[in-house]
Amino acid sequence: MHSARRCVFEARNCRMAEASQNKIELPAELESQFQELTRGIEEVLPVHEFRKKLLDSHNKKVPLRVKAGFDPTAPDLHLGHAVLIQKLRQFQNFGHHVLFLVGDYTAMIGDPTGKSETRKVLSREEVEKNALTYKEQVFKILDPAKTEIVFNSKWLNELKLEDMLHLTGKYTVARMLERDDFSKRYAAGQPISLVEFMYPLMQGYDSVALKSDIELGGTDQKFNLLVGRDLQAQYNQPQQCVMMTPLLVGLDGVKKMSKSLGNYIGIQETPADIYGKLMSISDELMLNYYTLLSNKSIEDISRIKAGLADGSLHPKQAKSDLAHEITARFTSAEIATATAEEWSKVHNPKDRGIPQDIPEFRYTKGAQLVALIKEAGLAPSNSEARRMVEQKSIYRVEADGSELALTDFKMAVSENFILRAGKRKFVQLVAE
Repeated sequence: MHSARRCVFEARNCRMAEASQNKIELPAELESQFQELTRGIEEVLPVHEFRKKLLDSHNKKVPLRVKAGFDPTAPDLHLGHAVLIQKLRQFQNFGHHVLFLVGDYTAMIGDPTGKSETRKVLSREEVEKNALTYKEQVFKILDPAKTEIVFNSKWLNELKLEDMLHLTGKYTVARMLERDDFSKRYAAGQPISLVEFMYPLMQGYDSVALKSDIELGGTDQKFNLLVGRDLQAQYNQPQQCVMMTPLLVGLDGVKKMSKSLGNYIGIQETPADIYGKLMSISDELMLNYYTLLSNKSIEDISRIKAGLADGSLHPKQAKSDLAHEITARFTSAEIATATAEEWSKVHNPKDRGIPQDIPEFRYTKGAQLVALIKEAGLAPSNSEARRMVEQKSIYRVEADGSELALTDFKMAVSENFILRAGKRKFVQLVAE
């Protein structure tokens, strides 16, 4: 979260501290790790402390405790979440201990970050249901043998009233109002509940309970991450360093990836959807995704950028390589290869093929085309189905592969044939 005065003040202090002392030199191996771990990171606070923690960990042979928290407010994770999880995996690759924190307790409060109104409180049943899916999904990226999954209800449930009062005494209302979203709501006369004030304190207390050395979060979490540093100092613990990743831009190329905006790629989507959505992104967004999501080294990504700049690498090939890598991560290399081949066949205008294993949809003869498109799962609503027909993205596919655009959304359908929607959705219609 942003707090203009506090965050600028903290960042300025960190820069002054670093300028006032010699840069901590790292052995070549650790310097390489530092460069890889900070790749794609928007900000590290404080940088000199992070370098020192890496050096101390190496010299003492004690892994760093690296934490990232995820509130299970929705059942599915998407690539925006994967940016942080991927960074956790990099720490694992360098031998550090990862704490994947499921905020089952804080999710019931609701993170007020960026909210212009009081957030709806989730029930424990909703939270627990979503939390179960997180445990299944994170191991598509993280190494199970090197991951400790923790739930903050374990320690937050144990806090008594006197403990909570002691915790609230660590921060002032004035400090809380330094947060941009709180200050704007206060100035506009919009309500801010005391429960919302508790959220950053509880997230900060997670760092105390876990004794974390590093905490990862998005740039919108800056205030919360710094609260963790402050509370650790007040509980006489070494302070964590915070590392902030930029918010992943969604498929629209404008807004952050979000399920509510429909511009996301879910890590549990079908291989065809993951691959196809990645192939639809812009060339500029592709490079951003390489930086934040790819396992390729810094040197490899530099070569990709150079190849795109001098024309020796075609953007479509670079995008295909990225789509294959990400799809394989959430499925397998074999499935990703098969998906890429199928996508290429379907999207080659000179040799558009019919994919294998087309789903079958049985319908009643005489059904109207617009309703049929929706019921077959090719469009989320009748209005969207009508729009697709009007934009000529609905086709009847003949046995020989030839296609006919269907332009009358009111037409009655009574035959068996393959229906194509857009470039990659097919269904076999069977009249009854």
